[in-house]
Amino acid sequence: MLTIDSIVLYVENVQLSMAFYTRAFECDSKLLSPTFAVVEFAKNVKITLKQADALTPASPIRGGGTELSIPATNRVDLDKLFEKWKQQGVIFAQEREESVYGINFVALDPDGHRLRVFA
Repeated sequence: MLTIDSIVLYVENVQLSMAFYTRAFECDSKLLSPTFAVVEFAKNVKITLKQADALTPASPIRGGGTELSIPATNRVDLDKLFEKWKQQGVIFAQEREESVYGINFVALDPDGHRLRVFA
């Protein structure tokens, strides 16, 4: 059976994106080449970051077309994460808001990829 190894995000600056994810998620990352890095989360979840101008084959797709869905354990944890990211200077496309599936917010990585946290 096939499995997914990682989610690949095309980024403008691998070093900047790697630093963002490492800081925001307090996780490990490895620069595998000047244009390629891997960010390792818990439970064998990986995001790989590829420098957009070094793709083979080339692609016209750039950042901002992806949304990662991240569950928080509860509203208290969601609020703590929101405040932590706000203090780190993370940009938000949507502040905390109630919706049909609960409280959530949407943060943006340096390339505009969306990080939706919900509880």
